[in-house]
Amino acid sequence: MSEPNPLSNWTPEQVALGKRWVRSWAETGAIMDELRREALRKTDTVESLQRLAGAFESARHMGRPRLSSGLVAQQAFFLKCRPALHG
Repeated sequence: MSEPNPLSNWTPEQVALGKRWVRSWAETGAIMDELRREALRKTDTVESLQRLAGAFESARHMGRPRLSSGLVAQQAFFLKCRPALHG
């Protein structure tokens, strides 16, 4: 049994407007992609890194190193689950 068409109750005008809306967003998406590529081409990597250096150094000095990657905790959890799974 096929699923009902969700647009079956749309008028021809609504269908035409929907198609125009989809085309408009497709064109807008292409324009936005080009704008993003242009912005990336114009980005000065050295300047960007210099602007981020202060935040990076702050995080490096103020952040505490993790004592575990989480893998040890995950393995301990799996070990607790094992008896339940294997009787």
